[in-house]
Amino acid sequence: MKYVIDNDLHIHSKISLCSNDPLQTNERILNYAIDNELKTICLTDHFWDEKVKYSDLIDFYVKQNYEHVKASKPLPQTDKVKFLFGCETELTKDLTLGISPDRYDYFDFIIIPTTHFHMKGFTIDENVVNPEDKVKYWLDRFNAVLDMDLPFHKIGLAHLTCRLIDRDREKYLQVLEGIPENDMIDVFKRASDRGVGIELNGSDMNFADNEADVVLRPYKVAKSVGCKFYFGSDAHHPAELDRAKKLFQRAVDYLQLAEDDKFILRGNN
Repeated sequence: MKYVIDNDLHIHSKISLCSNDPLQTNERILNYAIDNELKTICLTDHFWDEKVKYSDLIDFYVKQNYEHVKASKPLPQTDKVKFLFGCETELTKDLTLGISPDRYDYFDFIIIPTTHFHMKGFTIDENVVNPEDKVKYWLDRFNAVLDMDLPFHKIGLAHLTCRLIDRDREKYLQVLEGIPENDMIDVFKRASDRGVGIELNGSDMNFADNEADVVLRPYKVAKSVGCKFYFGSDAHHPAELDRAKKLFQRAVDYLQLAEDDKFILRGNN
């Protein structure tokens, strides 16, 4: 059976500082789910756990502690949609994860971005600029998360092919193209064994047709070794919600996804 698009597990609300959009309310997000016949959605505002002490923590995350993100609760609910409380935490350049074990049970779903290469000096060394070095970062950060003692049944790896890898389109594609096939197979086999969710991000699916083989290669490899996928609009504004399902459908069609390929979030249940 073809993959039914019934989930969006990566959504930001107005309280994420990179959104700060008064129209991106929890009610608007819930209506998006109802209109698009989604069964499960998850709020994943940016979060750094104040219990994780980090001397070089940037102001962006100092402000987005637990008191900040929990202000979204309680989330609106309907009989048709399960609206979950999650977060998008962070992974620093020295591989410090921005959530402590004490907080794991506070969230239904925890997203970890390994490709936030735009935060120079915080998530990536200042001198990492060429595609070859970024290939190593892509693999090292992915493997580092898989080495951690995490509740992988409710962990998602966000936007593995996102444009934040490099703002220059040509260099961005060079990074994705430069990941050795054997290394990619190995890391996705590990991800499959851990049971972590692999995100199909709406923005990542907005590629030119002639770029499809490069952008989708990681997901094709992931699928071939048994990884499971969830969708994430990564929406910060209502317009991004409105175009999400069309982009999700593109991923289903290109990757020929079936229901067996779906990541089933068990959360705290």
